[in-house]
Amino acid sequence: MAAEPARTSEDAVLGGRLLLRQPRQGHRVGHDAFLLAAACSARPGDHVVDLGAGVGAAGLAVARRIEDVTVTLVEIDSGLAALARENAARNALAKRARAVCLDVTASAAAFAAAGLAAGSVDHVLMNPPFNVGQRPSPDHGRRLAHSAAHDTLAQWLGAAARLLRPAGAVTLIWRADGLADVLASLSADFGGIAVLPVHPKPDTPAIRVLIRAAKASRAPLSLWPGFFLNDAAGRPTAEAEAVLRGTSLLPLAEN
Repeated sequence: MAAEPARTSEDAVLGGRLLLRQPRQGHRVGHDAFLLAAACSARPGDHVVDLGAGVGAAGLAVARRIEDVTVTLVEIDSGLAALARENAARNALAKRARAVCLDVTASAAAFAAAGLAAGSVDHVLMNPPFNVGQRPSPDHGRRLAHSAAHDTLAQWLGAAARLLRPAGAVTLIWRADGLADVLASLSADFGGIAVLPVHPKPDTPAIRVLIRAAKASRAPLSLWPGFFLNDAAGRPTAEAEAVLRGTSLLPLAEN
């Protein structure tokens, strides 16, 4: 069922190259989704799964950028999954991008029934909920998008490991102060970990980390120079504008 227009907005992103319908209230698409898409190292012919896709922003941004990639948008909220499906059609991507309503923590059998068999995916994207131990939002959408249990990250990375083929990659965005948790959760199934800190401006601590890792890799960890969203005066940097408009990629996508 299509979402009621009065309760949604239609927003142009990526410099107008992607049109997204999303709820007016609750969780709305922000910079994180497009930073995640710009860090994705998928190649033509790959199958990409976007876990916790919301209205499809990150996955559809990858589909817009890479010809011949196929994308499955996995979202637990049926309303958001319907919007993701509409957004794929709205952007003429429905032949390569589909949305399924599914909990990331569902069983392997449930994923297989949705056409996502174990070991069948080339790349997994994720922007998991990362507010652990905080008072949950009264808004249902915000609560699903942001509130996490202590084992949420491990569960999501376990789902990614199960879905990925050998040497397949996961790319995620997380709180910078939670980097140790990410590294610990990746250690069992992934290696070749690359970390890119994201800073609000120079001389300030990173607020996010973008991380790419390969399943069953034994390659060492690499730490990339920080990426700055704004300059010292608070103006968006040229590099950030290029990434958020979809005209430039982050180093994790190119290495």
